Amino acid sequence: MAALRVVVLSAGGRALLAPKTIPVPKANMSFATLPRNKKVALTTLGVVTAGGVGLALMLHQSVKASDLELHPPQYPWSHAGPLSSLDHASIRRGYQVYKQVCSACHSMDYLAFRNLVGVSHTEAEVKAIAEEVEVVDGPDESGEMFTRPGKLSDYFPKPYPNPEAARAANNGALPPDLSYIVNARHGGEDYVFSLLTGYCDPPAGVTVREGLYYNPYFPGQAIGMAPPIYNEVLEYDDGTPATMSQVAKDVCTFLRWAAEPEHDQRKRMGLKMLMGSAILIPLIYYMKRHRWSVLKSRKIAYRPPK
Repeated sequence: MAALRVVVLSAGGRALLAPKTIPVPKANMSFATLPRNKKVALTTLGVVTAGGVGLALMLHQSVKASDLELHPPQYPWSHAGPLSSLDHASIRRGYQVYKQVCSACHSMDYLAFRNLVGVSHTEAEVKAIAEEVEVVDGPDESGEMFTRPGKLSDYFPKPYPNPEAARAANNGALPPDLSYIVNARHGGEDYVFSLLTGYCDPPAGVTVREGLYYNPYFPGQAIGMAPPIYNEVLEYDDGTPATMSQVAKDVCTFLRWAAEPEHDQRKRMGLKMLMGSAILIPLIYYMKRHRWSVLKSRKIAYRPPK
């Protein structure tokens, strides 16, 4: 009897531990069984979604390049790495290129002289550069406007007083502002470098009207800007040979810094975050194992009543 009682209790315990099957009604739902208004709503949603995705892809391809437009190659920039900083000597030379070559037509409305301090020039050098510019200020006590030497707080001077004067001086073409030109063009500095060094004669069968120049990297291949740089277009203050590729590289580095002045600080903060994570993640993992080891390693055993 005792053995029989143990068998019965064991069987009862297994019966208690055995999962009970609960009947669940199966959902028999398909598109054909939906009401008419829901069918119309789902169909409209699908068409709108597919059309939006297709339109986005077409716009991306149209902005990226046309059939005749040449894609700029990817150049090995020294600042392209995830932890690489900008070449500040190149930024200094790039500002010299902008000042002596580009500033005759292109403005940089969002860059002030003070932004150069500690990046490419010392404070005394930037003050001397700013004082070379005559800035219209006022009115004074008599209500008249006057000119004064530039200060650190002044922005870069504009080559033209208004867009209409800029168009009139460039055969109807408006030179773009260069403050964020690297971020505003597909390809970034690769595009700007290729554009500056990509002037060539048009191929056979292609004619360019008078006043325009052929450049395969420019949309439409006909650009109103004459070739701005060439070998020995200027003389660098530090003695670097001013070849066409060197001049283009320096001004592209300067424009990258102008469009993203927080470039070095952003990567420095990313490096600090990685170093901090390398310390915190193992500690958090150890605490997780320490706190949850009791719950994760426990064993639940059923002991039937005697």
